[in-house]
Amino acid sequence: MRKSAATLLLALALPFGALAQAPVQYTVAFPNAVHHEARVTVVFAELPAGPLQVRMARSSPGRYALHEFAKNVYDVQATDSKGKTLAVGRPDPYGWDVSGHDGTVRFTYTLFGDRTDGTYAGIDAGHAHLNMPATLAFARGLEQRPAEVKFDTPTGWQVATQLRPDAAKGTYYAPHLQYLMDSPTSLGPQKVRSWQQQGQTIEMSVLHEGTDAELDTYVDWTKKIVQEAGAVFGELPAYDFGRYTFVANYLPQTSGDGMEHRNSTSLTSNRPLRGPGAIDNLGTVSHEFFHAWNVERIRPRDLEPFDFERANMSNSLWFAEGFTQYYGELLLRRAGIYNDADYCQEALGGLVGAMLNSPGAARYSPVQMSQQAPFVDAAAAIDPNNRGNTYLSYYYIGGANALALDMMLRQQHKTTLDAYMRAVWQQHGKTQQNYAPAKPYTLADLQRILGEVSKDTAFAGQFFRQHILGHELPKFEELLAPAGLLVRRARAGQASLVGRLTFNPADSTATLGSTLIGSPLYQAGLDREDVLQKIDGQRLSSAKAVQDLLATHKPGDALPVEYRTRGGLRTAQVTLAEDPTLEVVPYETVKRPVTKAMKKFRADWLGGKAK
Repeated sequence: MRKSAATLLLALALPFGALAQAPVQYTVAFPNAVHHEARVTVVFAELPAGPLQVRMARSSPGRYALHEFAKNVYDVQATDSKGKTLAVGRPDPYGWDVSGHDGTVRFTYTLFGDRTDGTYAGIDAGHAHLNMPATLAFARGLEQRPAEVKFDTPTGWQVATQLRPDAAKGTYYAPHLQYLMDSPTSLGPQKVRSWQQQGQTIEMSVLHEGTDAELDTYVDWTKKIVQEAGAVFGELPAYDFGRYTFVANYLPQTSGDGMEHRNSTSLTSNRPLRGPGAIDNLGTVSHEFFHAWNVERIRPRDLEPFDFERANMSNSLWFAEGFTQYYGELLLRRAGIYNDADYCQEALGGLVGAMLNSPGAARYSPVQMSQQAPFVDAAAAIDPNNRGNTYLSYYYIGGANALALDMMLRQQHKTTLDAYMRAVWQQHGKTQQNYAPAKPYTLADLQRILGEVSKDTAFAGQFFRQHILGHELPKFEELLAPAGLLVRRARAGQASLVGRLTFNPADSTATLGSTLIGSPLYQAGLDREDVLQKIDGQRLSSAKAVQDLLATHKPGDALPVEYRTRGGLRTAQVTLAEDPTLEVVPYETVKRPVTKAMKKFRADWLGGKAK
């Protein structure tokens, strides 16, 4: 049979010998979708002798903790090519060994899924949103085989996925397991909008309950984000099948999430495509689309290839996620979705405040925060922890350092973070092979390229020692001043306990959350689960009552606090602190003069770059 040019190119990209291997064939059906079940059948053919080791993934691309997807699999059965029932053993909690086959195993199971987000599977009578590691079993030793997936869907459901469609077969194709597991799929009554960008198709396939007009406006904003992201790197990636898909589910039953993938992203939110919710959703669009370069193609060596059977640790999530966090918000400003004041309030204030007020950021480096991902990235645990004092998300510590580095490059080295990202792209992202980066990067690579772009290897070395391998805090007040932006206390002069209280209306008390190092409550010896009974002789009837009480005092005042701890009733003197919340505001807001140089600096930084 004559091969098309696309098929020939795909064949050349596969590992030697892969063409001779029978594809793994999946069928996903929904006979009981109303009860959140799918029935999945997998055919493994041309197998060598011996037991077949079938497994469910334990982790998922873009997620770093263990999620144990096998817990939602049951009614497992296996037969051979003649329909003979095969013995299925359970060697561990994560999979099944099938023995006695004749070279073919037909493996069937029921999957339960009722969480629509980027990690799990969400199935109901109206739609299915499938993250593949949570959905499809695989066999050890067959990871390089291509896969074909058939979705047996109810009438009216369409398929949104980065898998390559094969209209003749009615199936969807993946070249190997890594690509299959990286391909989220949405099934339902899709509304599709597509456009051409640099000779490639960008499409948004959406499930939502709003109007077509709302969707059209949302897509118009998305187009601007796509253009601004492409301007950072000077080009779009070469999408493997010439297409990038926003796989979007904006239904009331969904959980808020965004998950990057090689030629698509999974977007889930219960916020509608109108009003403030639309802006929040666009922030996720912006962040996840930037990942098409940073982390999908510009990829750290310690995540390549992704291991589906263990937690994946990386030293570089401060760059992969944190620098993307910075750009996700910056692109909203450059696209005109934010103005300067919005950008300061919605993005900069959060980054700067988190960095400067976090006890963890003053103790541990971005590299060390990245290494914590298997414990914090949607990881489940029931024991208390002390992360309030030891941890700051790699999103925030990385994003804050991206902001600081951008300011340093612009002020001291006559270049920009954009130029740095383009250089990393050219050296470690643009060239791909077998649907993966040809040269995944290391920390040393990132430092070396910073030296090249800044033309100052001493600066690059110092920045990494102090701010990436170390934990020195940037001087944001100085760094943002040339842009005419002020870092200040949001509630200057206001007294605060600097603590998290959960109020108990039944007896007008409040239970403490974990107390932060250096805070008034920590200094006074109070800790998590202590119950405050009175402050300055007054009962704690509500948050407003506490705020009203604190409003009559100033920072430095000492108040008696009666509380119940594990050792019994206690009284302590608590010295109030100034509310530490920080904000970033344009000089215009506080009627400070804005010079021409400041306006130019700000415009060069925040202005749109798309032609």
